[in-house]
Amino acid sequence: MDYKKTKAPKNTITRDMNQLTEKVGNVYETVAIIGKRSNQIANALKRELDGKLQDFSQPQDALDDAYENKEQIEISRSYEKLPKPTLIATQEFIDGELVYRIGSKDDQLKNI
Repeated sequence: MDYKKTKAPKNTITRDMNQLTEKVGNVYETVAIIGKRSNQIANALKRELDGKLQDFSQPQDALDDAYENKEQIEISRSYEKLPKPTLIATQEFIDGELVYRIGSKDDQLKNI
């Protein structure tokens, strides 16, 4: 998923927990679902950023360092401007884009 095109807010928004828990029926399960998805998003963003910055880890001439440093800063800033993984996961939960499983493997997947 392209997290740069997400419609999640960049600032924290107060949410009504009653509306969030309607789909699942339990506050703790709702928080657990959003938390696990948030960790997945954070790990994906970290891998993506590390992959982009790994190109710059090779030692080169001192003249090229200034140019590469600017590129590194641009890449880092673009990731800093993204919404937090928790906000992205919450927006996915609200939009019904998450699929989760509660209980044993025999239970069916629930699409919210």
